[in-house]
Amino acid sequence: MHKYEKERCGRRAKVRVIDFKDASCRHCYKCVRHCEVKAISVQNEQAHIMKDHCINCGHCLEVCPQNAKKFASDIDRVRGYLRQGMKVIISLAPSYLGVLEYERPGQVVAALKKLGFYAVRETAEGAALVTAEYQKLLQAGEMSNIITTCCPSVNDLIEKYYPELVPLMAPVVSPMIAHGRLIRQIYGDDVKVVFLGPCIAKKEEAEGDERVSGAIDAILTFEEIVKWWEREGINLKECPSEPLGNLSPKVNQLYPVGGGIIKSIRASSVEDNYYKVSVDGLTACMELFDELKKNEIENCFFEVNVCEGGCIKGPASDKWQRSVVRAKMDVEDQAVYREEASEIDGSGVDMEKIFMDRRVTDMEPTEEQMEEVLHAMGKYTKEDELNCGACGYPSCRAKAKAVFQKKAEIGMCLPHAVAQAESMSNIVMDVTPSMILIIDKELRIRECNKKAQKMLGVSREEALERYIFEFIEPEDIVQVLDTKEQIIRKKVSLDASEMMVVESIIYIDHLESVLVTYQDVTKEEKAREQHYHLKMETVEMAQKAIDKQMMVAQEIAGLLGETTAETKVTLSKLRDSILFEEEE
Repeated sequence: MHKYEKERCGRRAKVRVIDFKDASCRHCYKCVRHCEVKAISVQNEQAHIMKDHCINCGHCLEVCPQNAKKFASDIDRVRGYLRQGMKVIISLAPSYLGVLEYERPGQVVAALKKLGFYAVRETAEGAALVTAEYQKLLQAGEMSNIITTCCPSVNDLIEKYYPELVPLMAPVVSPMIAHGRLIRQIYGDDVKVVFLGPCIAKKEEAEGDERVSGAIDAILTFEEIVKWWEREGINLKECPSEPLGNLSPKVNQLYPVGGGIIKSIRASSVEDNYYKVSVDGLTACMELFDELKKNEIENCFFEVNVCEGGCIKGPASDKWQRSVVRAKMDVEDQAVYREEASEIDGSGVDMEKIFMDRRVTDMEPTEEQMEEVLHAMGKYTKEDELNCGACGYPSCRAKAKAVFQKKAEIGMCLPHAVAQAESMSNIVMDVTPSMILIIDKELRIRECNKKAQKMLGVSREEALERYIFEFIEPEDIVQVLDTKEQIIRKKVSLDASEMMVVESIIYIDHLESVLVTYQDVTKEEKAREQHYHLKMETVEMAQKAIDKQMMVAQEIAGLLGETTAETKVTLSKLRDSILFEEEE
C-alpha cells in the first residue's frame, strides 16, 4: 500500500459515517428498539451511534420519526474532483435499474455525464469477477460452508458479533472494490473512482477499511445524486440515452436482488456439491449465524444481505420512489441475460480479502452491580421487571447492563419515569397551600388537590363526578372559558364557606379547560380588619387630642400673640400619619 493511501485510510477510519442530529433527537428510543446489535448509546438524553459497535446498516436512520439522521457525505469532494478537471469514473450499482425513475437506462448515463463525469460503468462488472471467485471456492469444495462477503454490513456483523464464523466467510472482496480496481487497471491510477449506489455501509468499507483502501475515492448515494440533478436542473426523463462504458455484465446485473448471486453462479455450467440458500434481512441473518455457531450445518453456500429484498432497497436508495416488489420486478425485467459474463477480464485484479476477528467487548457487570442499577430503576423484585421494551432493550436486565456499560440512562425506563413523575406531581399537588382545580368547558371538575377537596367538603372521587357550580359561584370561571383571558390575583369571597381567597384563573387551550387556584387569605383579612378597627380607634383618640390641643394652643397663642395655624398643621400631620401609615 502506498504511504499516502495508508495515511488517508488512517484519517478516514476515524470518520463517523452515520449519527443523529442533536437538536432533532426527541427521546423516543425508536432507534434503540430497532437496532438489532444495540449499537446506539443514549447519554444526556441524546442518541449517538457507537462506531465500534455499529455495522452501518442504516436501519436506525430509516425508522427515526424525527428525521434526525446525518451521515458523512462525499459530494463536496466529488465536486472538487470535477472542478479540478480530473478524470472521474462512476461505478454504477445495478440497483439503479429498480430505483431511479427513467424511461431508458441510458438516460442515467447521460445525466451523470452532464454533471461532468468522464465515464459510467456498471458495478456488475466487478460482480462478474466476484462470481468467478465464488465459483472457484465452490469447485474446490474445501470450505465446510461458504458465506458471501458482498454486503459490508454482514461482514461487520460477523467480524464483530460472530467472529467464530470468520473461517466461513468467502475471502473475496466486494463487487465495488473489485470494480474500483478493474477501473484503475483500465484507465490508469490517476483517475478518480466514485461508487454510486444505495448503501451507507459502502462508505465505511471504502474509507475505513485498510484492507481495501485505494480502490474507491468517494461514495455517492442515489439520494445524493437525485438532489444534485435537481439543483442543476437536470430532468432524467428528458436526457438522451447513452451507452455504458462496459461490456454487458449479463446475469450479474441481478446481484442487488435477493438470490441474485446464486442466479449468477447457476448461470455457469460448472457443477458443485453445495446447497445454496439466500437470506436477507438483519434478523434472518442473525438467526442463520446463530444456527451456524452450533456446527450442525454443512455444505451450504449462503447468500446474505442485511437489507430485506437485497440492495435494491438500501437505506440510501431514494426509497420514496418505489416499493420493494416493483424495484425487484424492474431489475429482473431489465437484466435480460441469463448467462455468465465470460468476456470481462479481471486477471490482473487482486480479488482476495482476509477477514478477521474484530469482536466487540464490553465490561460485564457483577450480579451485585446489576442489582444496584436495577434498584436505581425502581426494580426491587422480579415483579417490578416489566420487560416492556419501551426503552429499546428486550428486558429490564438488558437495560440495566446497558446502563452499567454507559450505553443507556436510568431515565430511559418509561414505567419508572412515569411513576416517578406521578409521585412528584402528587407531592406538589398535595403539599401546596393553595386550592387547585381543573374545570372543563362543561364546568365539570376534572382534577383537584387535597386542599381543594377539604374546601369542597368531598373526596377526590366524588369531586370528579360533580360540577363546580354545585359548590361556588362560577361567574369568573365562565368568563375565562368564554374569553380565554386570564384572571390573576383577584380577591373574592367564597360565600358558601365564608372564605376570603385570592383567585387566579388561567385558560388551558389544548384541554379547553381552566386552571383555578384559590389562596386562602381569610386569616390575613381578619387580621387586617382588626388592625383597621384598631387604627380607627387610634385616629379617633388622636382627633380628640387635637381638639383639646387646639383649645390650649389658642389660649397660649393668644397669650403669646401667635396664630394657631402652624400648630393646627403640625397636629393634623400627626393624625394623618396614623391614619395612612399602612397605605404608605
